Amino acid sequence: MKNLLLSFVAIGAFAAFNASAQTETHVVSREGDVIVQSETSDGFGDKLRSLWDETGIVGFLSREKPAAREPGEPLAKPEAKLALPYGLGQAVMIFVCLVILYLAVFKGFEPLLLLPIGFGGLLANVPNAAITAAPWFDTAGGIIEPGGFLYYIFNAGVATGIFPILIFMGVGALTDFGPLIANPRTALLGAAAQFGIFVALLGALGLSVLFPGAINFGLKEAASIGIIGGADGPTAIWLTTRLSPSLLGSIAVAAYSYMALVPIIQPPIMRTVVPERDRKIKMKQMRHVTKLEKVLFPVIIVLLCILLLPSAVPLVGALMFGNLAKECGVADRLSDTMANALINIVTILLGLSVGSKLAAEQFLTFETLGIIFLGLVAFAFGTAAGCVMARIMNLFSKEKINPLIGSAGVSAVPMAARVSNKVGLESDSNNYLLMHAMGPNVAGVIGSAVVAGILLKLCGG
Repeated sequence: MKNLLLSFVAIGAFAAFNASAQTETHVVSREGDVIVQSETSDGFGDKLRSLWDETGIVGFLSREKPAAREPGEPLAKPEAKLALPYGLGQAVMIFVCLVILYLAVFKGFEPLLLLPIGFGGLLANVPNAAITAAPWFDTAGGIIEPGGFLYYIFNAGVATGIFPILIFMGVGALTDFGPLIANPRTALLGAAAQFGIFVALLGALGLSVLFPGAINFGLKEAASIGIIGGADGPTAIWLTTRLSPSLLGSIAVAAYSYMALVPIIQPPIMRTVVPERDRKIKMKQMRHVTKLEKVLFPVIIVLLCILLLPSAVPLVGALMFGNLAKECGVADRLSDTMANALINIVTILLGLSVGSKLAAEQFLTFETLGIIFLGLVAFAFGTAAGCVMARIMNLFSKEKINPLIGSAGVSAVPMAARVSNKVGLESDSNNYLLMHAMGPNVAGVIGSAVVAGILLKLCGG
């Protein structure tokens, strides 16, 4: 009886193996721009071997990207690639993402931004996982293989520009425009800090002239790169989706990286531009701002934007809607949702989406390195321009402004304001500048949105 059972088991195993060896499966390939299907035999042994071929070990050792490409990818390789094998590039980017996670977790550098960005980049560089891949379709339009989840998140919220709008609603619900209303002249500091945007715009055009074979930025691309200087990630994403979607990943990563690194980048620039005696200037306490002023402010700003620059209304309108819900006092449930649940959920999804563009084949290019460099230049010039504007204003004003608050004109709210306060306390432990710095800081948010609207119109987006 035992021998009979063993015989049946052996016959069954042989039949199963033989059947699997003869089973026909569909293989998808690309011919030109059309996906076609072909028939092939794939035995059980081949399937076992394919398990090894699809491990991360083999993926990191590969020199070329897998031949199968998702719909929408270019058939030809971009010319501006760095000379790194494909697998090595993935390994390098995973190391970069681990550094980002280290800065977020152990150094506390804006973990709400860097944690999802770093982890999204880590997932995007997993070999053979296709987490960011687009779906595959057959010739009849049916889905052969669904896309990766980061692909759907990115296209649903970032590529459409929805996430930046929702982020602005949340920022508005968290923002107090009282310091700006109490001291309107600080709006000039927010405007001056946008100078870095135009420096980077011209720099991008200059790099295209200097390195025509590796870097090719037109006016639309240069405008999108320049907006990084406003240190406003949502605005950078919103403008780039309309002017140069192909650069969206690199620009978003650069914008959010510099936002997160405000405490490292700004202080040396501030100490260089502002002398010690000016850092000790004490500003008098601001006047009380009434509820009526705070309610009317967002309405007036939106009306002015409608009359003068309608192209900036999507961003400015979302910002002011969130702020009006906060200040009116009759929509606490709405303002609480925007300031907490909504902005937290969108921040998670936006961070993962931005991180998904840290994939090696998209990030390790000469153009991306140019964008990172120009973003830093724009951010530095914006920081310096705000401080210099404050010093110029002091030449014509009886009530002196501490030039350190000019650095908060970049719209990294409230990080830039906290940095202004911290550097001021280094010179005088009793000189608290936080509330004064919030004036140019929130003005910078409005300013970067306005500049984005202007660039959108000028560049024909």
